[in-house]
Amino acid sequence: LQTTNKFVRLLNRNLIYRHKGDGLKICGLFLSMLLGLGQAAEPVKVIDGDSLFIGKTEIRLEGIDAPEYHQMCYDSENKAYPCGKEAYLALKKLVGTRPVRCEKVIIDKYRRQVSVCWLGEVNLNRWMVENGWAVAYTRYTRDYAAAERRAKKHRRGIWQGRFMKPEYYRILQKEAKNLH
Repeated sequence: LQTTNKFVRLLNRNLIYRHKGDGLKICGLFLSMLLGLGQAAEPVKVIDGDSLFIGKTEIRLEGIDAPEYHQMCYDSENKAYPCGKEAYLALKKLVGTRPVRCEKVIIDKYRRQVSVCWLGEVNLNRWMVENGWAVAYTRYTRDYAAAERRAKKHRRGIWQGRFMKPEYYRILQKEAKNLH
């Protein structure tokens, strides 16, 4: 606490008094984020199991691939269920209305920010794979391969039965559209 107080006094001397107008607001915002006293978060809207918007920024979770929203899978009793919708609901329930922090890796060809995202200390990308609601997209990174092996071993989420990898499902959907 003593170190924090010294840091705050140093910031006060060097930032607040040297800047006029908005400098005070910026310093206050910086301090509250640094000290965890408040959140400067934009609203989060989950789109599907691996995509969300933070404010107006479209985010694609890096290194994972969740079933498409309308994709169907088969459970352990071979009954069809809407796994894409289930993946969406799992991410939506986890995030709720809480702030999400994302670290941009790249911008993809669709102009989305491909990122690793966090809810506090929880890595959302890893959580989705670990809980079986997404597969590790090993073409791009092996960061979530171990999480996928654990989900498969414990038959979590889509690993409880049969499913088509989301990338193959997208290819088939595209081909079906081209036929019509």
